[in-house]
Amino acid sequence: MSQTIPNVKEVIRLRKSVRSYSGRPVPENILTSIQSFAADLKSPFGEAPGDFSVKILDAAEHGLKSPVISGADTYFAIRIRTAGRWEAAAGYLFEKTCLYVHSLGLGTVILAGTFNREAFESAMELAADEKMPVASPVGFPAARRSVRETMMRTAIKADSRLPFGQLFFKGDFDTPLAPDGSGNLKDALEALRLAPSAVNRQPWRVLLDGSDVHFYEYGTLGGAHDFDVQAVDMGIAAAHFDLAREADGITGEFVFEAPSVNAPAGYEYVTTFRAGKG
Repeated sequence: MSQTIPNVKEVIRLRKSVRSYSGRPVPENILTSIQSFAADLKSPFGEAPGDFSVKILDAAEHGLKSPVISGADTYFAIRIRTAGRWEAAAGYLFEKTCLYVHSLGLGTVILAGTFNREAFESAMELAADEKMPVASPVGFPAARRSVRETMMRTAIKADSRLPFGQLFFKGDFDTPLAPDGSGNLKDALEALRLAPSAVNRQPWRVLLDGSDVHFYEYGTLGGAHDFDVQAVDMGIAAAHFDLAREADGITGEFVFEAPSVNAPAGYEYVTTFRAGKG
């Protein structure tokens, strides 16, 4: 099936994490379409065919729960083979799926730790060389957020994002990039800026150097997981950028060629988007 997400830039702009659900069942045909959409995806991070799958999970059947979620009877999660840049690949693939879900009028929120992981991993039937880094509820948003969700969003400043010039740079990391100085990549970078991340830490830093857009991870979280959750965030950010630039008709490809540039301490090179000519 087509991987197109209608009005994707508007979906990105309006997307909010949803932790409070109405309890209204999601029709089976919609759940099937979500799984089919995910099955057709491919990331720029080099996973081979068959390296991942997204699975719809019934909460009651598998004993799935999260203390931060209310009213959700259904979840979906990703399992992926732990080879190469698997964490970024997982983030990219999962966020594209989440945005597709939002385009259908449903809600999601990416969970990396606030759920009974053992039950989720059992439900996903992981192989020895696979992990399930993230999961999400899927459902119709409740008319009102729960008190717990409101408090959580306030605590992590969920509706706030760092300013453009603190995340994006031009030529070197001493020169902040202004929105008006980013040319036809302005909307793609803004879509990246709006991406969700673990406790809203926004670990992405981007260097615009001619036709190259270099992505760096600025790691600020400790080892609460047995994987790099902020590498997953980088994949999420890359998905936002990629969808928006594609919607704007900007051609190019992701490559893995670290530039010869002095990056600040704590910055780790991830990938480069090389814009096409013409």
